[in-house]
Amino acid sequence: MVTNVSIAQIGSLVGDSARVAMLQALMGGKALTASELAIAAGITPQTTSGHLAQLSAASLISVTKQGRHRYHRLASPQVAALLESLMLVASGADGTVQTGPRDAGMRLARTCYDHVAGWVGVSLADAAAARGWIEIGEDSASVTPAGLDRFTSMGIDAEAMRSAGGRSKPICRPCLDWSERRPHLAGRLGAALCTHGLSRGWIRKRADTRALDVTPAGWRALKELFDISRPSGA
Repeated sequence: MVTNVSIAQIGSLVGDSARVAMLQALMGGKALTASELAIAAGITPQTTSGHLAQLSAASLISVTKQGRHRYHRLASPQVAALLESLMLVASGADGTVQTGPRDAGMRLARTCYDHVAGWVGVSLADAAAARGWIEIGEDSASVTPAGLDRFTSMGIDAEAMRSAGGRSKPICRPCLDWSERRPHLAGRLGAALCTHGLSRGWIRKRADTRALDVTPAGWRALKELFDISRPSGA
């Protein structure tokens, strides 16, 4: 049950700069060790252990043990959405709005947990909506029958995503983009598009950052499938 106390506890946990740094590092979707998170937060391993224990107890992160190592991930897409929303609010908290990261690569394309964000992510959502493949509102989105056919033809098992009704993650939902201030696609479809792009070599993850590189093959695919052209300077 959600109470004022439980909300305050979550607020307290994400109100610490070291814990926020670790959560932000996990926004890329990669599982990280405590040592890697200590480096991301700029704190000692001993201090990191205490922070991770608190985040795990509050179900903000999940921990998987493999061999000698323990790997940490964000516990759910809802945690990623919470962090993205906080970044939106924080960007204008001092009265001077800075829409998103200064890094051009991060603004162009980046991971937001398990889906594509940035200019590319928003352009994908716009293109799919314009073609009638999805219907997107302020708080919800759905895939149309034409969209199911189209995504299936791309090699995405959209029908399986639709029939997986028991899963907690919706097939498609809007996620307000930190830098573009318009929605990109999250949910199972958003995750599938990201995974598909990575497996086809259309996008590549950069080391130690959430930024994604769009390959020449990726730009060709975006043009052919979604009529998205590479922006000047990208």
